[in-house]
Amino acid sequence: MVEENEHQESFVDDRTAEEWLLHAQERVPVALNKARQVKGFPGRWKMIISKLEQIPTRLSDLSSHPCFSKNTLCKEQLQAVSKTLNEAIELADLCIQEKYEGKLRVQSDLDSLSGKLDLNLRDCGLLIKSGVLGETSMPSVSSSSSSSMESEQTAHSNIRELLARLQIGHLEAKHKALDTLVGIMKEDEKNVLSVLGRSNTAALVQLLTATSPRIREKTVTVICSLAESGSCENWLVSEGVLPPLIRLVESGSLVGKEKATISLQRLSMSSEIARSIVGHGGVRPLIDMCKVGDSVSQAAAACTLKNISAVPEVRQALAEEGIVKVMINLLDCGLLLGSKEYAAECLQNLTASNEALKRSVVSEGGIRSLLAYLDGPLPQESAMGALKNLVGSVSMELLESLGFLQRLVHVLKSGSVGAQQAAASAICKICNTAEVKKMVAEAGCIPLLVKMLEAKANGAREVAAQALSSLITLPHNCREVKKDDKSVPNLVQLLDSNPQNTAKKYAVTCLLSLSSSKKCKKLMVSYGAIGYLKKLTEMDVPGAKKLLERLERGRLKSLFNRK
Repeated sequence: MVEENEHQESFVDDRTAEEWLLHAQERVPVALNKARQVKGFPGRWKMIISKLEQIPTRLSDLSSHPCFSKNTLCKEQLQAVSKTLNEAIELADLCIQEKYEGKLRVQSDLDSLSGKLDLNLRDCGLLIKSGVLGETSMPSVSSSSSSSMESEQTAHSNIRELLARLQIGHLEAKHKALDTLVGIMKEDEKNVLSVLGRSNTAALVQLLTATSPRIREKTVTVICSLAESGSCENWLVSEGVLPPLIRLVESGSLVGKEKATISLQRLSMSSEIARSIVGHGGVRPLIDMCKVGDSVSQAAAACTLKNISAVPEVRQALAEEGIVKVMINLLDCGLLLGSKEYAAECLQNLTASNEALKRSVVSEGGIRSLLAYLDGPLPQESAMGALKNLVGSVSMELLESLGFLQRLVHVLKSGSVGAQQAAASAICKICNTAEVKKMVAEAGCIPLLVKMLEAKANGAREVAAQALSSLITLPHNCREVKKDDKSVPNLVQLLDSNPQNTAKKYAVTCLLSLSSSKKCKKLMVSYGAIGYLKKLTEMDVPGAKKLLERLERGRLKSLFNRK
């Protein structure tokens, strides 16, 4: 837990750093002499004396730095040490004269003094280690063309001092430093990141555990900006940022919860960090946030859980925390469209391969919710992808009763390319009987699949051709394909022997079924199918040789009839 001392009033004094150094050096022997005269509370005074004896060395370390007199932080630190020494002298006088109100009060004052000495010693050490004293030693730049470099150096110096203040000094100074840092992150994030360093990252992470809610809130705002920058995730995680972020999601202020959740959202993009979030008990608070959080926090929590669900080995742990029901509820009642989309993506991940999770989604009414979500003007891949994963786990009767085929048509007409591809893939999965193939055709899917053969994405063309190759085995459906003027030209284009064209084997299957029609055969020849098929025959693509022979026989017969 980060120690927080009460606000210490700064000395209103115009003395220089050298004068404050001399003042502190003069007070040390006085404080030591007084402390050694005290008879009561020997254990506590022995500890205080050992700390007072360390101060000269720390003061010497500070004064030996060539720039110590030019740095504001150094002067402030010398003032703080001087004030603590004065308190030690005053308290020693009280104990020597035994003019105190009670033993418990004195013990408390002694413990407070000991803590302040610890803080002074630590802060003096940090002031040297942070490198902030050296910032003023940069040579002045005389060339006017170097003004931008000088300005950047000045900015770096100011930021280093701010970061040092997060580790050095009293609570109020840290408040002010955090306020300034939050503002700078908005205006000049690049410069902050360039001088951040691991030790400053560690200091920020420690402030997440401060007892002051205001300190925690301001700190997590900075941490959130750092996480979103994408440049120091490893530092944050290695310095232990996950447990305090998770605690803030559980019990922080409204702003603290939001910023902590957004931080986890960004960090969870790494599968390794996603596993760590699960290991630190982060799933339950995130699920609770999906239930009761405000719109932004809810969306961030849903996205984090979606990211985590992309890791196969943690999906069962997510299920045990009740994620399925929560995601389905978000699909139905999410405050933002983004929350619904993340929920659909999460369900898509959960149902990718785990049969038990598929059954859980079905039993919780997930299919109905996913279908309802598809009713929007631009259906997205996630919901259709989840449905594609689920169609094999339920009967066609149930799907039909829920309006599945009508949604398929809507997706093939208006969905994103990914959604259309998932819809065509779902058709491939459900077309295992003549009855289903007939139902799919009657719903109006065939013309849309024929059009999809023109898609730019190879995967979309392939799955559309695959779906048609399954549907076309039914004579009624074959006639539907023949009626479409674009079917033959589109399928012939997919005979291209290019290795990237993975749709060619399905195109051959479809054209074989259509080759019973003289009209279709003539169209195939006129669009150059024979040239394509000769190459595919050499490549041993199934059905290519047979189709080539049919087209060549038809062409020879046509020539013979003309003669």
